[in-house]
Amino acid sequence: MTCPRPFREGNGGILSPLAHPERDPQDGNYIMPNYKLIYFNMRGRAEIIRYIFAYLDIKYEDHRIEQANWPEIKPTLPFGKIPILEIDGLHLHQSLAIARYLTKSTDLAGKTELEQCQVDAIVDTLDDFMSRFPWAEIKQDIKEQVFNELLTYHAPHLLQDLETYLGEKEWFIGNSVTWADFYWEICSTTLLVFKPDLLDIHPRLVTLRKKVQAIPAIAGWIQRRPQTKL
Repeated sequence: MTCPRPFREGNGGILSPLAHPERDPQDGNYIMPNYKLIYFNMRGRAEIIRYIFAYLDIKYEDHRIEQANWPEIKPTLPFGKIPILEIDGLHLHQSLAIARYLTKSTDLAGKTELEQCQVDAIVDTLDDFMSRFPWAEIKQDIKEQVFNELLTYHAPHLLQDLETYLGEKEWFIGNSVTWADFYWEICSTTLLVFKPDLLDIHPRLVTLRKKVQAIPAIAGWIQRRPQTKL
């Protein structure tokens, strides 16, 4: 895919650089890489990448693996983990590293180096908490016990800290949306599956969720994506 310039007017009228275009040596047009995202048929750790692609209006192949096929596919992938973003044959792994790569030259990463650090801090804070859940635990009683403990006794502290950090601002960082706001919406959507009243006393965090969901590109993706529990 070629484009005449490396900038696109994104959501909210913000001019954002396209994600890592290269010039065609023959005609000088910018060539977008071929992206293939490999993950399970769920939102999970790949959803932040899908949100970024949707927001930046970047075409990609959303390749979804069925769980039954995973044992055969796993040995063929670097580090045996997904999501994987394939870029013209090169495999990148680790969802947050991929997200940082895609947003690096866009306002989604933050408009200054200080904002970029703040974005990373919010994302890492959320990811630290989400990583405490035993998602792959096969013993249902143990899984339910840990989930209940985290959601009942630990989540309230995190949510209060996040709401205090947000304060009266529209977005977590700066005066426009960043991928930290996306990550909050994605993580909270998953947590609400297990505890629907989780945000009942956190109206500002609910408002932020709704603001992310109302962004036209994100709203469009939410409407057309495959419906999965997680």
